[in-house]
Amino acid sequence: MDMFDIYLAIPLAPLVGALIAGLLGKAIGRAGAHWVTIIGVALSTVLSFVVYNHHVLEGADAFNGNVYTWAVSDGIAFQVGFLVDQLTATMMVVVTFVSLMVHIYTIGYMHDDPGYQRFFSYISLFTFAMLMLVMANNFLQLFFGWEAVGLVSYLLIGFWYERDSAIYANMKAFLVNRAGDFGFLLGIAAVLMYFGTLDYAEVFARAPELVGTTMEVIPGAEWSLFSVICILLFIGAMGKSAQWPLHVWLPDSMEGPTPISALIHAATMVTAGIFMVSRMSPLFELSETALSFVLIIGAITAFFMGLLGLVQNDIKRVVAYSTLSQLGYMAVGLGASAYAASMFHLGTHAFFKALLFLGAGAVIIAMHHEQDMRRMGGLRKYMPITYVTSLIGSLALIGFPGFSGFFSKDGIIEAVHHSELWGADIAYLAVLSGVFITALYSFRMFFMTFHGEERMDEHTREHLHEAPWVVTVPLILLAIPSVIIGWLWAEPMLFGDYFGEAIFVAPEHDTLARLGEGYHGLVAFMLHGIMAPPFWLAALGVFTAWFLYMKRTDLPAKIVARVRPLHTILVEKYGHDRFNDWFFGGGTRGLGGLLWRVGDLALIDGLVVNGSAKVVAWFSGIFRRIQTGYLYTYAFAMIIGLLLLLQFAVGGS
Repeated sequence: MDMFDIYLAIPLAPLVGALIAGLLGKAIGRAGAHWVTIIGVALSTVLSFVVYNHHVLEGADAFNGNVYTWAVSDGIAFQVGFLVDQLTATMMVVVTFVSLMVHIYTIGYMHDDPGYQRFFSYISLFTFAMLMLVMANNFLQLFFGWEAVGLVSYLLIGFWYERDSAIYANMKAFLVNRAGDFGFLLGIAAVLMYFGTLDYAEVFARAPELVGTTMEVIPGAEWSLFSVICILLFIGAMGKSAQWPLHVWLPDSMEGPTPISALIHAATMVTAGIFMVSRMSPLFELSETALSFVLIIGAITAFFMGLLGLVQNDIKRVVAYSTLSQLGYMAVGLGASAYAASMFHLGTHAFFKALLFLGAGAVIIAMHHEQDMRRMGGLRKYMPITYVTSLIGSLALIGFPGFSGFFSKDGIIEAVHHSELWGADIAYLAVLSGVFITALYSFRMFFMTFHGEERMDEHTREHLHEAPWVVTVPLILLAIPSVIIGWLWAEPMLFGDYFGEAIFVAPEHDTLARLGEGYHGLVAFMLHGIMAPPFWLAALGVFTAWFLYMKRTDLPAKIVARVRPLHTILVEKYGHDRFNDWFFGGGTRGLGGLLWRVGDLALIDGLVVNGSAKVVAWFSGIFRRIQTGYLYTYAFAMIIGLLLLLQFAVGGS
């Protein structure tokens, strides 16, 4: 089996599993559905590690080849093909491994659900779509994978379609992503217009030739071509990777089953935008305007979305807002040209955030689908494995020294600190402040769930027990990389040549190179981190959470009473949902109703359709009276007509 066959088998294996489970679900049964999809994703995972070994560990050259030509129009070929290098191989390992853990976990979580086979079909199909996205070597296939993950996400968020809240959530996700994808499609159209191709390699090779090219977006105003293209592409990433203000769909997506929260909204789909910008680094490096735009949007997302996690009581929504904040960190790293640091954080975050989501799911199972943390507490003694793995995930999330999140998050913070781009100072303050906020909401959730008094009802308490092995085994397997992956990736990704030519950074933007000037090994890096502000801010956040939710549990209510207006703003999520409901639910519907009444009813139906019908009916009524059926009437009409013709002829002569 040569490498091309391996590349082809990796996305096709989950697709075959999805088709069998989806089309033949009743025939193969519940066990058949989970086995066929798990085998497909497991094969994809093993082969992804083979590819990772080939391109990353052995340093093989990148593969760039086409599978087939989909269409040719005006000399432009639209093709399906693969670009596999260090960047792709890393994403493939992350996507397939997390997906495999979620597949196994789903056996326990969805055990009694009537849509069991359908769910396995969807998550396997999602894995195929995500792999097509990350393996693409051209914008056409990128867009296919981009839209395919959006489609399957829509199906999964609304999986429990009997619930109105689930239907609202999946429609919200669909519409918000359409707004982002409109910008994304315009960016791809601009690439095709100016480069005449959609192939990555050709576009990147020709990009330096078009530096200085401008275009008129608004008549009379010249804009840099690369600023326009990159900002439009990033607008797509703002929707898919939930950046402000297109972030509003992700918290509501928690209406879907918990496994998809780990698969889609922690490890894969929401990181597609981060991957895409890293892949497009040869274009983004040609526009400091675009980089600053990414930097500021990421800073706003990292800080303000983290604040919202402080007031959430739904355990899954706390993790959801944490995801938003961490995606903001990744975007900040991209804006600072620290693409490798962002990809590093993407990888570490995929493991520990999937771990936290699945841990939350294990708690929800034990609590009989109760998600309110105010009705939990003291679960440590009932769920020891979930407790330890959730602690590991929380420590990785806050960047505790030695855990994976420490290396990746500190890498981003320090890279931004070294950036000289416009907006870097603001972004640095945002991500630095976010460290305290992250530690506070993370351990608020941890203490409220696993420590303190038991606040659940007696019936729930009597039936509390650890989750089954199909749930705990994925937790353990995700906890391992949450601890060690930082040690393995930190040096090559942050200070080495891990990504090779897969990522391009202009020398004047290379913040990681400046950071690397003071690098003296991982231990020294960690010791320096212990003395730096992020560590002390994280420690202060943990201490504050312990003091408020373990020692003085009466204080949170008193603090809320003192800062009621601020608390209301946070609970209302800065008014984003109210505005969207008013603007889209009221404003645009009202405008649509007005246009329907004026345009459809009055103009089209009233004037054009019904009006023309009335005119025809009026004339036909007149002609109907003329057509009497009597011979003398027609003879009289002929005589009158003849006389009129004679009069015309005589008068004309």
